[in-house]
Amino acid sequence: MRYRTFAESDFAALQALDLAAQRHADPAFDTLPAREREGRLCTSLPALKFYARSEHSFAAQDDAGAVQGLILAQHVWQGDRPIVLVRTVLLAPDAPEGTAAGLLHATVKSAYDSAVYEVHFPLIPGLEDAARQEEARVTGSYAVCHLGTRASTAPGERA
Repeated sequence: MRYRTFAESDFAALQALDLAAQRHADPAFDTLPAREREGRLCTSLPALKFYARSEHSFAAQDDAGAVQGLILAQHVWQGDRPIVLVRTVLLAPDAPEGTAAGLLHATVKSAYDSAVYEVHFPLIPGLEDAARQEEARVTGSYAVCHLGTRASTAPGERA
């Protein structure tokens, strides 16, 4: 598996990966209201252009050239220090074991290389082993408050 930054030539494959991951996570994805489907996808053209410049986002590519995973992360200034904040990790339904760990490691390395010493990420299924490998400390759960009409259809369990 190769972990690399991505460019505009990768956008169509990344959008297809996002759609496949959403359909795999929720088999009823295509029956959701259009606004909810759009809200769950994170690979709009503006988002991909932004994350392609972030220096902390990576695609996982197999030996055949197929995209198997994606991590979208950005640096954020907290007022007293910078952090790298992971927005999402997407995996192909048949991604090889260790893909999530490789993506997280690429982001951790890029953060370290740019003198950022905290990486914040949601501890989602598939990242538990990666978190252990990176010696991450769990300080709570990651929650998202969806406002407006998405509150009734957004993914995840209610707190």
